[in-house]
Amino acid sequence: MKKRIVESFQTFVNAVFAGIFIGIAGTVYLAVPNPVAGAVLFGFGLMTILCFGFKLFTGAIGYLVNQKRKDFCPYLWTLFLIWCGNFAGTYAVGTAVRHSRTFSAIGARVTALCAAKSADGAVSLLILSFFCGILMYVAVESFRRQDVLEGIFRFFMVFLCVSIFILSGFEHCIADMFYFSAADAWCGRTLALTLLMTLGNALGGWLVPLGDKIRR
Repeated sequence: MKKRIVESFQTFVNAVFAGIFIGIAGTVYLAVPNPVAGAVLFGFGLMTILCFGFKLFTGAIGYLVNQKRKDFCPYLWTLFLIWCGNFAGTYAVGTAVRHSRTFSAIGARVTALCAAKSADGAVSLLILSFFCGILMYVAVESFRRQDVLEGIFRFFMVFLCVSIFILSGFEHCIADMFYFSAADAWCGRTLALTLLMTLGNALGGWLVPLGDKIRR
C-alpha cells in the first residue's frame, strides 16, 4: 500500500512538471509574433518532457490500448493522476504569468484565443482534439523508437508533430488548460470543453496503436 502511495505521488509530481513545461511552451508561443516560429518553439515543451521522463496526459493516453487486462485499471488511475498533475502545473504557470510583466505582451492574444475556443462548437472541438491526439502519439512513439528513428530524426519528429498541430489549430487539452488559466477564463463551460477535448485527444491517441494491432 505504501509503495502504491509513493508511486502515485511520484507520478503526480512528474505530471506537475510536465504541466509547467507545457505552460512555458505556451507562453513563448503566445509571445512570438511569427506563428511558425511560435509553433516550432512550442516543441520545447514536449521535448523537455520526453528527455526528463515527465508525465504528459496526451503522451500517455495512447498506450492505454496496449495494457494487459490486469494493468488496465491501474493505468487508468495513472492517467487520472497525470491529467490532474498537468492541470496543476499549467494552472500554476498560467496564474503566475498573468501576474507578471509578460502578460502585457500576451494578454490580448490569449484572451482572444480562449474566446474563440469557448465559442466553438462541440463537434468542431472534438474533431480538432482528435487530430491533435494522433500527432501527439506519433511524436512520443517516434521519440521512443530508437530502432526506427536514430539521432536527430527522433527530435525532428517531435518538433514536426508539435508544429503541425499548432499551425493546424488542433486542440491540445493540456495546452488549453494553460491558456484558460492565463486568461482567467475558467468557468463551467471551459471546464466542460476541456473534458471534451480530453476525450478527443484520447480517441486520437488510440487510433494508431489500434491500427497497429489490427494490421498485425
